[in-house]
Amino acid sequence: MTFGERLTQVRKRKGLSQADVGKKIGINGDAYGRYERNEVRPTIEMAVKVAQALEVSLDYLTGNSDIELDKATLDRVQEVTKLSDKDKEYIFVTLDALIRDFKNKQAYAK
Repeated sequence: MTFGERLTQVRKRKGLSQADVGKKIGINGDAYGRYERNEVRPTIEMAVKVAQALEVSLDYLTGNSDIELDKATLDRVQEVTKLSDKDKEYIFVTLDALIRDFKNKQAYAK
């Protein structure tokens, strides 16, 4: 999927118009639409603004990751990275247990 296709997909999923996103990043909707149509590539600074406006990672928009991390998830990951190694380990052990339990519930629900 191209950069423009990812932009379009995320924008539509969030229920925004091109004009809405353009306004958030300080350009008009027609100029933003050129990004979605892959007619022009934004500067790195503008791409960062677009990612922030759409509340997704720049890695997702550029195709470096197929995982669409929303802002809330990214904020949580950033908070975890600030913890000590010992505290991170506690968080990861707890998270691993929760994920395992969730997968087990899904498996037995089938």
